[in-house]
Amino acid sequence: MPKNPEHPDTLRPGDHAVFNPEKMGKSTIFESPRLLVGINAFLPGQRHALHAHEGMDKVYHVLSGTGRFLLEGRTLPMEPGVMLVAPAGIPHGVENDGSGNLVVLAILAPGPGSSVPATASGD
Repeated sequence: MPKNPEHPDTLRPGDHAVFNPEKMGKSTIFESPRLLVGINAFLPGQRHALHAHEGMDKVYHVLSGTGRFLLEGRTLPMEPGVMLVAPAGIPHGVENDGSGNLVVLAILAPGPGSSVPATASGD
């Protein structure tokens, strides 16, 4: 895995994937009080259980592999190029039900350590 770049710089997000045989792998590419950009990496059979973020919106963008987005009462297929937006408070999760690795770009705003209040209007 390459070291995190000095920003601004270009990078290939998937190169920052870290796999962990015990649980979903996580790596952070960029973090500020306003934004977190990271990679979630799943080996076959791994999942990130249904959960919600109060006051934080989350975007998932599938970089490689296949799986399922977990939502309350339903699932949606994941494949490269597919994106899911999970607004604040909406339960969501990810499951790698495929035979290969699954790598997902995850963007959260505001960042988890933020004291910046989230607003519905985007002000």
